[in-house]
Amino acid sequence: MKRSITRLLMAPSVIMLLVWMIIPLSMTIYFSTIRYNLLYPGQNNFVGWMNFEFFITDPGFIPAVSNTLILLLSVLIITVVVGVMLSALIDKPFFGQGIVRVLLISPFFIMPTVNALIWKNMMMNPVYGIFAWISESLGFEPIDWLSSYPLMSVIIMVSWQWLPFAILVFVTALQSQDTEQKEAAQMDGATGWHIFRYLTIPHLARPIAVVVMIETIFLLAVFAEIFVSTGGGPGYDSTNLAYLIYNQALLQYDVGVASAGGLFAVLLANIVAIFLIRAVGKNLTV
Repeated sequence: MKRSITRLLMAPSVIMLLVWMIIPLSMTIYFSTIRYNLLYPGQNNFVGWMNFEFFITDPGFIPAVSNTLILLLSVLIITVVVGVMLSALIDKPFFGQGIVRVLLISPFFIMPTVNALIWKNMMMNPVYGIFAWISESLGFEPIDWLSSYPLMSVIIMVSWQWLPFAILVFVTALQSQDTEQKEAAQMDGATGWHIFRYLTIPHLARPIAVVVMIETIFLLAVFAEIFVSTGGGPGYDSTNLAYLIYNQALLQYDVGVASAGGLFAVLLANIVAIFLIRAVGKNLTV
């Protein structure tokens, strides 16, 4: 009886969630099978797999997939490695610890568009940016980062915004670390590196798994930083799947091909999720 009542109370929320997910997905599948170009509104005939063929054979498809994976892996490595090191450093009490923690976490609350504008205009501008000023002060020629190293520039922007999230999770996890184990290890002659390697890292296994899985969901759909800073260029050097789909839908007005690209992005996300669950999901088991 109680189980029936529980299912009955949950039914409206579950049904609403399914409708909210299934209707957009169904429309995407439908649009991917017809010729739906906004420049030719009257020609909506069935084309089958042709939209998928057009999307896969697009010159920007291979660069977009590779850039998406490079961006994902690079940001994950940077945020996890640097996040663990910074979290271990600020875990020990020191003067101004609270202020430092707030400053390290603050960039996470900046909107992606604002983040891209800050890096584009204040940091990486080859004329009046901070990087240009540092290069000139050292006697070097300023680098036009967005033109010479577009993908690296986007990786820096995205890493700067997601690093605070990793720090927040890791610092919170370190608060629950058993101090008696660390004290016992110190009494047995363990160095700081040994404590970090054999106590801190294993303790952070589950938080690292959480950070990797949550960041992956959002990093596969990075768009604002690319749109504001590089525009996917030069050429396809900084184009990822999200920007390629935007290019098909809102620049070439081909909703059918863009829908096919959206389904491919869903497939790629599921493939990545399967590997992540096998690689780090075991750390989430109780």
